[in-house]
Amino acid sequence: MTPTDHTASIEKIMVCLPHRYPFLLVDRVIDYKADEWLHAIKNVTVNEPFFQGHFPAHPVMPGVLILEALAQASGVLAQLSAEDSPSSNPLFYLVKIDNAKFKQVVTPGDQIILQVKQKRRIRQMGLYDCQAVVDGKVVASAEMMCAEKG
Repeated sequence: MTPTDHTASIEKIMVCLPHRYPFLLVDRVIDYKADEWLHAIKNVTVNEPFFQGHFPAHPVMPGVLILEALAQASGVLAQLSAEDSPSSNPLFYLVKIDNAKFKQVVTPGDQIILQVKQKRRIRQMGLYDCQAVVDGKVVASAEMMCAEKG
């Protein structure tokens, strides 16, 4: 990336995260500021495998997967903020979720804007405020802590 490029394609995201289909839940980074915040996209399509069983007659994205998408976006921010190249950085694990709230269902055709804000970084741990937004409305939010694999 050039110094003025604050986006990341799926190829760059795949360097930052170990997740792969069907569990890679971040499609594109649309903007970020290292060590501060990141905005990313998750496009929700009817082809997602979880919709076969959740729920066949009324497809709803599981809330835990929305939280997972936010955790992955937090991991991307941590990797993109690293001084070294992302591929040389260690893995981060989700270790804590506080104040998770779900305000609206997410269905096929929705585009989730994943918004993460780094509250603090202490040693090998990061604390993030996270929101999932669809059509300008917050559909889910939580505070998450991620820890570097040790």
